[in-house]
Amino acid sequence: MTQENRDRLLRLLQQHKKLGISDQIDFDKFYLYSIITHSTAIEGSTVTEVEAQLLFDEGITSSKRTMLEQQMNLDLKVAYDYGREWIRQHEPITTDWLVLLASKVMARTGSEYHSIGGDFSAAKGELRKLNVTAGTGGKSYMSYQKVPARLAAFCEELNRRRKAIDPTDVAAVYDLSFWAHFELVTIHPWADGNGRTSRLLMNLLQWEFDVLPTKVVKEDKAEYIQALIDTRESEDLNIFLDCMTRHHCQHLQTVIDQFMQSMASEMVDKQDLKQKMVDKWSIKPSLAEKMVDILIFLNDKDEITTDVIVSHFGYTPTTAKRYLRQLTEFGYLEAHGGNKNRTYTMKAASQ
Repeated sequence: MTQENRDRLLRLLQQHKKLGISDQIDFDKFYLYSIITHSTAIEGSTVTEVEAQLLFDEGITSSKRTMLEQQMNLDLKVAYDYGREWIRQHEPITTDWLVLLASKVMARTGSEYHSIGGDFSAAKGELRKLNVTAGTGGKSYMSYQKVPARLAAFCEELNRRRKAIDPTDVAAVYDLSFWAHFELVTIHPWADGNGRTSRLLMNLLQWEFDVLPTKVVKEDKAEYIQALIDTRESEDLNIFLDCMTRHHCQHLQTVIDQFMQSMASEMVDKQDLKQKMVDKWSIKPSLAEKMVDILIFLNDKDEITTDVIVSHFGYTPTTAKRYLRQLTEFGYLEAHGGNKNRTYTMKAASQ
């Protein structure tokens, strides 16, 4: 990647880390779901991120989407879960392992092929035994007879680079993952699933070296595919490296901007609520601050107990009970149950 893109990437990653965005509850899960949804969207799926969440967490299918689209997402989720566990072992990446990975990507949607070169199954991740082109009128990928040797050479070079890389050089890690993505999708080892498997490998390498995975969003599909084409035709890998870095930076900037806006909105609400308490109930600003913190903490929860407040804020049981009692008297909370099993919920009119 260019020095300009490198500097911007490192600056945004540092800001992302400093803000603690990745430390939010369930950030890792929902980020993964987003990666999967966009990766399948590039291949034609119309499943949304909300629909994917319901599918993955609750097993709820959408009547608006075809079963094929939803199976694509389920398969890719299984492949990501498997791959993330496996990559932590830092084992050598082999042709057999890539075949296994591809079989998980295509488990429910892969077809059986009968060609002059022989029979093979995409659902089993088997290497293609026919020649393919990049779309209608597109350039042909390498002959299927050359794929096994080229794939073995790719694995050998990839493993060499994995061993040689400095894991603290974040930009180098991204370059490695983008290179692996480009090389694998250019070899095009399978009749179907090459894009999803190549993006999966890219993300696994990023997880292996503990950098934030790159999300290729569906809105960038045209530019992303064009970068692959231009890189192959010009034999200039920097085209693809810079395209991927630029898109990753754009995504990071969007996430940071959204996070900052939400924090700013919360702070305004917090200050308004604090001032309301001071004005209406004539309590000290320092006490109002603590009570507002409790309300914000409770805002996305069904209910809380005194013990939860003690554990989260470090208050004594007596202090926690006093704050909760006052918030109830002020009309912000509702108390349920007796003294020994009392719970508190937000009062609807006060939220």
